[in-house]
Amino acid sequence: MVERSALTAVVWLLREVEKRIGILRQFASCFTDYRNPDLIEHTVEELVAQRVYGLALGYEDLNDHEELRNDPLLAVLVEKANPSSQVLAGKSTLNRLETDQRDG
Repeated sequence: MVERSALTAVVWLLREVEKRIGILRQFASCFTDYRNPDLIEHTVEELVAQRVYGLALGYEDLNDHEELRNDPLLAVLVEKANPSSQVLAGKSTLNRLETDQRDG
């Protein structure tokens, strides 16, 4: 298994590439957000970024996100406004993003 420090370096590089080309933003725009806007805590773009960066760090299972939701590194990568105090999405929220089939 690759050390976390090596994966972290790769993910930082991935984030810098993302900032230049915006592929995650483009991918997130493919989703229709059916949630009540008054109740949204995590944008679709944040959810997509959290899932992709989690995968890049080697966390394939959504269950891992119950711990990762408090990870300040991942919060910085997702660009939360206050990474030290804002939690990320949990496994249930990410699961709903992945399994919603309303658009077919």
